[in-house]
Amino acid sequence: MRAFADLLDRLIYTRSRNAKLRLIGAYLRATPDPDRGWAMAALTGGLDLPGVKPAVLRAMIEARVDPVLYGMSRDFVGDSAETIALLWPEPSVPPADAAPLTLAQVVARLATLSRSDAPGVLAAMLDRLAADERYALLKLATGALRVGISARLAKTALAQAFGLEVEAVEELWHGLVPPYGRLFDWAEGRGEQPRVEDVPVFRPFMLAHPLDAVQLSLTDYAAEWKWDGIRVQLVHAGGESRLYSRAGDDITRSFPEVAAAFGTPGVLDGELLVRGDVQGGEAGSFNALQQRLGRKTVSAKTLAEFPAFVRLYDILFDGREDLRECPWQARRTRLEGFVARLDPVRFDLSAVIDAADFAALEEIRAGARDAAIEGVMLKRRDSPYVAGRRVGLWYKWKRDPLTADCVLMYAQRGSGKRSSFYSDFTFGAWSDAGELLPVGKAYFGFTDEELKWLDRHVRTHTTNRFGPVRETDKSLVLEVAFDSIHESKRHKSGLAMRFPRIARIRTDKPAAEADTIAGLRRLVT
Repeated sequence: MRAFADLLDRLIYTRSRNAKLRLIGAYLRATPDPDRGWAMAALTGGLDLPGVKPAVLRAMIEARVDPVLYGMSRDFVGDSAETIALLWPEPSVPPADAAPLTLAQVVARLATLSRSDAPGVLAAMLDRLAADERYALLKLATGALRVGISARLAKTALAQAFGLEVEAVEELWHGLVPPYGRLFDWAEGRGEQPRVEDVPVFRPFMLAHPLDAVQLSLTDYAAEWKWDGIRVQLVHAGGESRLYSRAGDDITRSFPEVAAAFGTPGVLDGELLVRGDVQGGEAGSFNALQQRLGRKTVSAKTLAEFPAFVRLYDILFDGREDLRECPWQARRTRLEGFVARLDPVRFDLSAVIDAADFAALEEIRAGARDAAIEGVMLKRRDSPYVAGRRVGLWYKWKRDPLTADCVLMYAQRGSGKRSSFYSDFTFGAWSDAGELLPVGKAYFGFTDEELKWLDRHVRTHTTNRFGPVRETDKSLVLEVAFDSIHESKRHKSGLAMRFPRIARIRTDKPAAEADTIAGLRRLVT
């Protein structure tokens, strides 16, 4: 655990991407199997461990230190694992087994941990560890390992450490299982490259650059709508179908009806949406799609109320034939033929926008306020399908954000580097009865200096506390930018914003002049 804890500690306090790559690479080269494989599984979200509930950890620490001290410390630190790791008392009697714990031993024990065994087993392990090792253990046990890196960055670090192509590592990843012995054998020259032809593995997505004040010729570029769902990859191979998110996460269980309907060998790229109106069959808003996200099991009622489908963008494989080197125009023709063989209830084709020129396209985009449209995609007609972002091939041209002046209502400390700052802000708008009702929550959009200013404002204008949440005097107006706003039964205001962020601090505007619920409701799509 010592080397893994050191790695996590350094990753948390390292901001440079290249420095993080070097840290992970050095760890992987120096650490033996199977510990490094389990570390990669942890960093990429591939550990499937039964999570220990926060209440269990709280009961464990409150049995050892003053509960009031723990509560105050947790509020200040902003992270339960870090607070417990620091407060955990050293045992009065040294543990009988004082040998260092390995990461593999910890993972093996956590994998078989029952609810009744958890307090005793975790306490025994915590007694054998230093504070930073306790932090690493608790993060693994709770399934909340967030150290500022993505799964893609961890795989890139592995590839660079052993001189591999990251795209090759990505394509193998979902055909392998932790602790990835075959992968490291190949990386270090002891074995051949693993083969996964008949396994429904994930292929890296092709991504787009933002279109920044550049006008493109529609002779060279085709335009499609950018739909507001979640990007997915559909794979059918070896008699099995899977759905992957853009991050490479397997989301098949959350959308079983889509996977069941995809039985034609191939790999497709598209946007997962739900029907906003089952009778009309149109795509619903992202708010409707959220009713399906994150569910490991889906009830028959949810399947009926929020039926999912995929609007297809591209084709990577037709059967075993790899089409990624073909130009977009040729792939589009193949995709049109492929879609004709699929269930039209679950799959349709994203239409190419008919525009005479770029100026006409700009006008079409400006008028697009459909609930499921996020903007426009521009794809070079001769572009191959390549992983990642390549300049000049694909561009995304998102529609301009909406804005509203809202009043700051509540604030909560962030986590990690922001644990000492109030950085999560809930804001509201005025009802017809003159009541402020929450309409959204934002934790980005501001600079570091603005964060310090907002933190001071919250501390000096607090009127009430609810655990870690502070209520303010509702005097500060924030200009909030958001992509869209939708009806929501989960919020008292009846509204929910999509991607809200703080665009400006409006010290010049009285709170009484902030926007109203009625005004925001007119923006609902």
